[in-house]
Amino acid sequence: MSQKKDESANPAESVEHKTKRELLRARDWESGWITGEYVGRNRPLVSPTRVEREVIYLRETLTTPEAYIKRMFAAGIDQARGVPYQWDDGWTGYAERFASREGQFITANTLAALGNAKLGYEVRYDRCKCDGLWPRTRHAFIRNLVTYDRSEEHLRPQWALYGGAFGGGMISTAWKPSPKNAFVNGGRSAAEQVGWGTLLNFFIEFSREINRKQGVK
Repeated sequence: MSQKKDESANPAESVEHKTKRELLRARDWESGWITGEYVGRNRPLVSPTRVEREVIYLRETLTTPEAYIKRMFAAGIDQARGVPYQWDDGWTGYAERFASREGQFITANTLAALGNAKLGYEVRYDRCKCDGLWPRTRHAFIRNLVTYDRSEEHLRPQWALYGGAFGGGMISTAWKPSPKNAFVNGGRSAAEQVGWGTLLNFFIEFSREINRKQGVK
């Protein structure tokens, strides 16, 4: 009772405490709040069930802040580059670029999720059981190109991931200004997946070290 009275008597302190807690959570890369779903270094790989796949899809596509933060960042790069050039360089242009990125990502992620479910491929990043900067960096890059099949023992090319990226790029042609070339947009999106996917894997792989640098326990 006394604790509740103290909290009600000091609402400002309670709000400040909650704000600090949320800021620490936002800075915590290892929690998955920003990096997304992954399998820890010392955890065994077990093929996700259909329900688990649905949960992972929703978290990575619609229901977590990181699903939107990444698209905001990508739209900011598009804004700085001025692409598509037909969209202006103000807030209206940024909103168009963000909506375009979001629509393309949802399409690509949906196609990839359906493909991976059909093939039975692993959709989560598994942290490297190795040590050292180079081996772990190499692991992060390779996992963007290959993943485990349902046996969780044999590596297979990321057909669904890159097929989804290509399909999302092609479909995004429908709302982008002319000149329209679906195959060029699809190829560009697949190429972007190499860079964006490797960068995300790198952050997941080294999220603990990033936390330590920030002072997050």
